[in-house]
Amino acid sequence: MTDRTEVWPLWEVFVRASRGLSHVHVGSLHAPDEELAVRNARDLYTRRGEGVSIWVVRSDAVTASDPDAKDAFFTSPEGKNFRHATYYTESEGVKHL
Repeated sequence: MTDRTEVWPLWEVFVRASRGLSHVHVGSLHAPDEELAVRNARDLYTRRGEGVSIWVVRSDAVTASDPDAKDAFFTSPEGKNFRHATYYTESEGVKHL
């Protein structure tokens, strides 16, 4: 008997609840390939018919920012307040604004 331990890759699963909505990350699963990942995701995350579309992405193909560096990564630089809508005031005499 051979001691062969095969580890299937990890897949991230995204489900779109209905047309017009965005796909939302719902969880992860292990599967040997993309076809079985989609089938397993359907069985695991849409048992009650709550989805119209499923995306699966291998976890090792995802590049993400570091949550510990969120302050430096997401904070606007000083003097760049014009990038935010709260910087602007309502213009007088301009209709429909």
